[in-house]
Amino acid sequence: MINYQDIIDKYYNNNKKTKNILLTHGKLVCDKALSISQNKPELNIDEDFIVEASMLHDIGIFLTKSPDLECYGTYSYICHGYLGRELLDSENLHKAALVAERHTGTGISLFEILFKKLPLPKRDMLPVSIEEQLICFADKFYSKAHDLTIEIPIAKIRSKLIKHGEIQLKRFDKMCEFFL
Repeated sequence: MINYQDIIDKYYNNNKKTKNILLTHGKLVCDKALSISQNKPELNIDEDFIVEASMLHDIGIFLTKSPDLECYGTYSYICHGYLGRELLDSENLHKAALVAERHTGTGISLFEILFKKLPLPKRDMLPVSIEEQLICFADKFYSKAHDLTIEIPIAKIRSKLIKHGEIQLKRFDKMCEFFL
């Protein structure tokens, strides 16, 4: 297992507020994912990887324009996943890189990228492995922008996701059936 703290320190040492948000959010997502994993032993989830990837899944946020997170980059927030993938790939953390890219929303298909003209690379960004799916799911329960430590109720998650299209809501509902 890699030391995710070293990776976070490398990119976030000059921004203590954003680093704190990243660490707090990552820990909450990690705890939620591990709790689900422990209730679903039949899924044989790699819990060491869940810890690593949960803590690193939002590593790309500092590259985005997100003043509420004290991030003053040049990219739209929706880009943080693929930007995180690029960072983690450069660190030879290829499995964690895929989690970073595929956790946004309930994942984003190539069709959605093209149809909505999203500023993303033209490829599917849907969670594939069980660990990718679990971290994507657990991530929906915590916000980085508001009430950082309060778990978001499923009804509120659903109302947020429907704003991004019926397919996002359908994917989330399938995740609920599978993980809960």
